[in-house]
Amino acid sequence: MEAFHNVYASGGVGAFWRGTGAKMVESATKGAILMFAKENINDSLRAAGVGPTLAGIAAGAGGGVCQVAVMGPCTYLVTGAVTGDQTIGTFTRIQQTYARSGIKGFYPGGTAIAFRQATNWASRQGFTEAVRVRFKVLFHGSEDAKLTKWQEAGAGVVGGTLACWNHPFEVARIEAQARADQGGKATGMVTVMRDVVKEHGVKGLFNGIVPRIGLGIWQTLFMVTGAKVLKDQLKEAGLMD
Repeated sequence: MEAFHNVYASGGVGAFWRGTGAKMVESATKGAILMFAKENINDSLRAAGVGPTLAGIAAGAGGGVCQVAVMGPCTYLVTGAVTGDQTIGTFTRIQQTYARSGIKGFYPGGTAIAFRQATNWASRQGFTEAVRVRFKVLFHGSEDAKLTKWQEAGAGVVGGTLACWNHPFEVARIEAQARADQGGKATGMVTVMRDVVKEHGVKGLFNGIVPRIGLGIWQTLFMVTGAKVLKDQLKEAGLMD
């Protein structure tokens, strides 16, 4: 609640939507990339005889890494809009960053983003698939049973929550991008984490985890559970093989 109060105090209700333009571009592109890559990897692995949990982990990791190409610049711009100079617009920030560092200037914290995205979707997909298998046995007595839509959603909620174990990568990403936006020297992920622990203790690596759990749940419901439910319905309707 303190974080919400601080954001509101810094700019009213509109402060909660800083960087929305860059975030919209990120959301549209990362979703398309994730869905295409993740589902194709998962289908290929399942066809090769890999179990659902392992296939889900590998597919999620692969899809997550593919997202970094568009997420690096977009999350950098969003972080700058929230933590940096708020008197300049997104296009000005783009021009200043490019003039200062070129294309690579849009990828500070790239390692942290890659680790975050790979573990994000490996965990969301993998945990959700593991919970789905447990739910099938728990509610229907067989691993081959079909879950109801509410049970699918429940598996997604649990999977999305458990996937937030990787929050330190997110903290490192935000810190690295905030430093870069303010003209600071680029530092590696481990160095950033060490600095955070030195200043705030280990708990500093988990600052903001509560809202991120909410984010993890809805993203898992939309891009893991929702994708599966929609795919199953299209197959039942004969619109997909």
